[in-house]
Amino acid sequence: MVPQALQALQTAEVIVGYKTYLDLIPDLLEGKKTFASGMRKELERCQAAIDYALQGYHVAVVSSGDAGIYGMAGLVFDLCHERDLHLSTGASEPEPGVDFFVEVIPGVAALNAAASLVGAPLMHDFAAISLSDHLTPWEVIKKRLTAAASADFVLAIYNPRSKSRPRLLEKAQKILLEFRSPDTPVALVRSATRPLQWTSLTTLAGIPFEEVDMQSILLVGNSNTYVWKGWMVTPRGYLQKYSVRHAD
Repeated sequence: MVPQALQALQTAEVIVGYKTYLDLIPDLLEGKKTFASGMRKELERCQAAIDYALQGYHVAVVSSGDAGIYGMAGLVFDLCHERDLHLSTGASEPEPGVDFFVEVIPGVAALNAAASLVGAPLMHDFAAISLSDHLTPWEVIKKRLTAAASADFVLAIYNPRSKSRPRLLEKAQKILLEFRSPDTPVALVRSATRPLQWTSLTTLAGIPFEEVDMQSILLVGNSNTYVWKGWMVTPRGYLQKYSVRHAD
């Protein structure tokens, strides 16, 4: 956890978040008012956080990874926009007419954490795509997969497979195979940097679907990505541009 986030949690009076995530930080919840809820209760959580802030509480909204990447930061701003609230984002003194101060604290996104565990797969241009069709129609996801795959981006695939939609990853694989070799390296990382962390290097054709869940992220290489001694690497192009001499 980055120091800025730790400090925010330590100084918060109210901590709001998905119950599974709050269960990961029990020591930081002691003596705090908490508001936890389950899946698909995001509106409820963010509304509660805003209501507490309007009452004058110092509130922390917890997301996994980075709050601004598939997290709750955007929804908090959406709801504040809908309610026409006036937010301050950095003034040391309260500004007239401001409802409350907002700070989005950067975190380590799942794609960063996962990449660090398997080598350097994100060294060149990449795209992040969520396969969850809960908020985004599958036809839109399909267009994005097709565009990114055809442009030879390395792909970070979020929300790849759940009990309610177990076939979407297989559909995504078929799309990618239209543009990528079956031997394209793929890293599968589950619960990156957490106690049950698990990693596996495989290929685009060999994705073990049954091993993939909502705590997993897939990193799909581009046409130049390679695996070397258990590490997945996407070259940036340095060796092609500069002459490299090897010592004897």
